[in-house]
Amino acid sequence: MTTPGTIEALVEPAAELTTDEVRRYSRHLIIPDVGMTGQKRLKNAKVLVIGAGGLGSPALMYLAAAGVGTLGIAEFDEVDESNLQRQIIHGQSDIGKSKAVSAKESIAETNPLVDVIVHEGRLDNDNVMEVFEGYDLIVDGTDNFATRYMVNDAAYFLGIPYVWGSIYRFDGQASVFAPTLVDDAPCYRCLYPEPPPPGMVPSCAEGGVLGVLCASIGSIQVNEAIKLITGAGDPAIGKLVIYDALELTWRTLKVRKDPNCRLCGENADVTGLIDYDSFCGAISEDAADAAAGSTISVTELEHMLKERDEGSRSFTLVDVREPNEYEINKIPGSVLIPKGEFLNGNAFEQLPQDTPVVLHCKSGVRSAEALAVLKGAGYSDAVHVGGGVVAWVNQIDPSQPSY
Repeated sequence: MTTPGTIEALVEPAAELTTDEVRRYSRHLIIPDVGMTGQKRLKNAKVLVIGAGGLGSPALMYLAAAGVGTLGIAEFDEVDESNLQRQIIHGQSDIGKSKAVSAKESIAETNPLVDVIVHEGRLDNDNVMEVFEGYDLIVDGTDNFATRYMVNDAAYFLGIPYVWGSIYRFDGQASVFAPTLVDDAPCYRCLYPEPPPPGMVPSCAEGGVLGVLCASIGSIQVNEAIKLITGAGDPAIGKLVIYDALELTWRTLKVRKDPNCRLCGENADVTGLIDYDSFCGAISEDAADAAAGSTISVTELEHMLKERDEGSRSFTLVDVREPNEYEINKIPGSVLIPKGEFLNGNAFEQLPQDTPVVLHCKSGVRSAEALAVLKGAGYSDAVHVGGGVVAWVNQIDPSQPSY
């Protein structure tokens, strides 16, 4: 192990570069900090990119262009039209195709000299160690906390450093976690010992992300990967890089190893993979309790709306999404009261006291959180719609756009 700021090259150099490779990578070869030896290290490197989405797209393209010899792609999803605003490794003709396959095809166009290994299944406790085995470095482009903690723990147990990135709306973060490579280097748990409370941090699917932000953070991740592989510069180990695209500011904060870290600390009690879904929680316990027995399907809601139109039923349908989401699509007959209004108590001034309340959001997470507030306030007959407006568009009204 080494000390921060004095990192050795992660990968041994390949025996040689071909004439074609020298021509292709000539702009690297004339950089003193990369040179022939650095490019040979890149050729010999095996890098796994988790996700071929917002962060994975630019990361994969630039790693391939840089000449990383073996690229692994861990991705289970298919290309959707809403991906194309930011996931630039995919195109219009790829809609409906496996993202991993689409990414592999794009890489072949960018650099046919790269060997691409596809891991199409969803990463979980049963396969993550096997998938990670044999790679020199991991680039993490995941978008949920459960997978992030699993990636961190599995990488630690296998002694593999990894480059992490996170994006949301106009904000991005990046760091390198390598506690088994550098003395006193932190892991992801040192930075975030506990996940945020369920429902506190919206996903990009709920809150949105500026497309070009993916390129900003994804390119930072590749920059750090190249530095680690070649031994050039000072990697972001023990640093948190924070980018604000609206203000165009970059900040770098120092992150120290937590001596009480449950994974890499002195008295660590996380000695194997855990139940990460339970650890992070999709929704809070209160929301889960409130939704139990108080969840209806979109088919049931459609029947209820018909009865309301006929005058045989009375209830108030409340959409708890944000106003900009409400402009994209909506369930007819709903009124908009964002979830925040429930949390601060202002929603009760807008709700009727004499009719049942039915809540919905995009997928059912935020409406379950709002339902817990209503139940706590005595609205015992309130329910929410499982699957939200996504299910409504998919099952009832496909003429509306999805997002």
